[in-house]
Amino acid sequence: RWICLIPPTAPLRTVTVTHCALLWWILCSCWSFTKSTGQKFYPTVTTQFGKLRGLRVPVPSEVLRPVDQYLGVPYAAPPVGEKRFMPPDQPSSWSGIKNATHFMPVCPQNIHNTVPEIMMPIWFTYNLDTVATYIQDQSEDCLYLNIYAPTDDGDCLHNIFVCVDIADIRDSEARPVMVYIHGGSYMEGTGNMMDGSVLASYGNVVVVTLNYRIGILGFLSTGDQAAKGNYGLLDQIQALRWISKNIGYFGGDPGRITVFGSGIGASCVSLLTLSHHSEGLFHRAIIQSGSALSSWAVNYQPVKYTRMLAERVGCNVLDTVDMVSCLQKKSARELVEQDIQPARYRVAFGPVIDGDVIPDDPEILMEQGEFLNYDIMLGVNQGEGLRFVENVMDLEDGVSGNDFDFAVSDFVDSLYGYPEGKDTLRETIKFMYTDWADKDNPETRRKTLVALFTDHQWVEPSVVTADLHARYGSPTYFYAFYHHCQSLMKPVWSDSAHGDEVPYVFGIPMVGPTDLFPCNFSRNDIMLSAVVMTYWTNFAKSG
Repeated sequence: RWICLIPPTAPLRTVTVTHCALLWWILCSCWSFTKSTGQKFYPTVTTQFGKLRGLRVPVPSEVLRPVDQYLGVPYAAPPVGEKRFMPPDQPSSWSGIKNATHFMPVCPQNIHNTVPEIMMPIWFTYNLDTVATYIQDQSEDCLYLNIYAPTDDGDCLHNIFVCVDIADIRDSEARPVMVYIHGGSYMEGTGNMMDGSVLASYGNVVVVTLNYRIGILGFLSTGDQAAKGNYGLLDQIQALRWISKNIGYFGGDPGRITVFGSGIGASCVSLLTLSHHSEGLFHRAIIQSGSALSSWAVNYQPVKYTRMLAERVGCNVLDTVDMVSCLQKKSARELVEQDIQPARYRVAFGPVIDGDVIPDDPEILMEQGEFLNYDIMLGVNQGEGLRFVENVMDLEDGVSGNDFDFAVSDFVDSLYGYPEGKDTLRETIKFMYTDWADKDNPETRRKTLVALFTDHQWVEPSVVTADLHARYGSPTYFYAFYHHCQSLMKPVWSDSAHGDEVPYVFGIPMVGPTDLFPCNFSRNDIMLSAVVMTYWTNFAKSG
């Protein structure tokens, strides 16, 4: 670290620490001048598949160090042609240096279909025009990941001794790795939307985001060997395999990999903890507002929706092998443009119980302690169910008694059909979710109705997941998130809704607002984000 240019004729005794410090100041001045003139730095690493050239990017905060970004790194071969509806293969090697300085295309999707808002983050559905800019470049050749690695470059001019000292310490060991699985109802989204720079720099961890096949191309299943499904999950597993073998080249520790996600991404993380395919590829899991036990986590009727799709595109033949062959010949655009809506609170194309990637019903697997080897942290937001209630009625003045009764009845009918004892079930729910001390207040009814959907879709699955995990003696942490930023994305009466924790996990208040998170971030928001990032990265570092 200390570089001293000594004239060959100079007596050694004339070289002092002061000389070295002065020269170091000069060198750092040159570095500072170079930064101020806009000169870009392109760090290079050598992976098992070839060399990558990244980009050193300053984080727009006085207290955060720059981050080396490697964007659009291939972790699997393109799943095109006959490889559509097939597990991913490892990527090909390349010669020379591959540029990894910009995002690659996202997996085919169509947010202009009826987006299932009830399970989508508030910031996603509110900002669909902004989301569209992230997903306008689409291709089936989409299996790429993005790496955000903190550098040891601080501003030496602040304190040259501290700067050098910290650099030496940080170089001494590999950093924990945090792999983000994006959400989006299994139909939308991309890892490109989440910039991992602030989290990486603040927490001193390597952050990875990724694309995986979604929707029809990621989860179509015929229920037999013709198309087993779960390609999106297999993509995530292949990405973890690539990370496990290569992240050391980026300063990451392959022995400390944490997978985390929110919403549908959390359901994916929860399912990965149950799959023997991902055994040994990660060590900890953070499950934000989701679970493999949620009603929308697994598709229990894959053949029904596959037949609906095949009929619409002219491939509805009896033999499933012929059907899949026909679907492979269709363009990706024709397939994803088919607006096939699932039953309420369910998914049309999502993970299936295939006896392999997901060997059995998730609750059975959890009861058997199949995820014994993982530390987990999971939790929920206070008002997750906002969108379920928003879709039922106008809520500005609260909820009338009739609207409350209708919402509960519709909820029971959609989830359970018309079983014997349905009337008793409905009346029991009404009784439990009536605040009898204030039962005639429309605003109180509105609050308890949000609580009903929050409890059923998020709290209960998460608590059961935590309980089953802890029962086997594995480290289990549970959080409840109550805060949300001030913005026009939600009504003023709402609590922390689905997805509201995401900007705090990624440190957006420290650099925001952004197009996706147009919030009026306060000093309290910045402090809370620092706390959340500390919790998350501490868990990744030590459990």
